Amino acid sequence: MTARRADRGSVAVELTLVVPALVLVLGLLVAGGRLWFARATVVEAAQSAARAASLARSAGAAGADGRAAGRASLGTAGLVCLDTRVEVQTAGFGVPVGTPATVRSTIGCTVPLGDVVLPGLPGSIRLTGEGAAALDTYRARR
Repeated sequence: MTARRADRGSVAVELTLVVPALVLVLGLLVAGGRLWFARATVVEAAQSAARAASLARSAGAAGADGRAAGRASLGTAGLVCLDTRVEVQTAGFGVPVGTPATVRSTIGCTVPLGDVVLPGLPGSIRLTGEGAAALDTYRARR
């Protein structure tokens, strides 16, 4: 009976040591998942911007449509950006009809860590995404 008394309370001590470590690991997994989602959202927004730009008839309209689509995609996903930069490269509109061409877009978004990882966490992270879409080879371009 003496050995049994010596072990009393050991389960409580083990739980006190193990539970905080498990909670920390779980928190890191959640934070990593939310950060991955934010990165994927920026890449998806860049792809949407390129696709919208590729459907336009002129380079000017493509730039405007691509920027609007990129910002709309970020807003729809609920990603809060401290500053957003949407660039659409429309050089493909200068290529003659019948020649394959591509429209590219780049989106940069500075996301506060408090929105992505843990509420109240200071700092921010800069996320960048790139997208590309082919122009219709035989459609007229202006």
